[in-house]
Amino acid sequence: MEKNNEYMYCMEDERRDNLMIEVAQLEDSTVFLFKEQSYKGRCNVVYKDHVKELFQLTSAELSAFMNDVQKVAAAMNKAFGPDKLNYGAYGDKLHHLHMHIVPKYADQKDWGSTFEMNPGLTYLSDEEYAEMIAEIKKHL
Repeated sequence: MEKNNEYMYCMEDERRDNLMIEVAQLEDSTVFLFKEQSYKGRCNVVYKDHVKELFQLTSAELSAFMNDVQKVAAAMNKAFGPDKLNYGAYGDKLHHLHMHIVPKYADQKDWGSTFEMNPGLTYLSDEEYAEMIAEIKKHL
């Protein structure tokens, strides 16, 4: 796995661990649960190698990564029953390919609009994070 120590997703250090908790290693990516849970179940699927853009992947690599995204989305749908899943591929400042998967609920925060990157409103206990991770893993 190619890594670039300038970027949070490659470093595997406190910068990443302050924001997310590792859920599982998949074939071509790692799944993380965001600690900030204003959108119950919000995860991030991070590509295994240091790549900045989707177009840098071969067709086979792109297909494998999107299969991981699809697998995580299906697990989140079963685990949390959102009304809709939103997807986001950003990285203006974090140049490492990743896909946010954000469950949205009709009666909750930002329904009908774009999700906030880090509202800083909802944090859980270690036990609550562990329960969410177990529920996601059950469906992966």
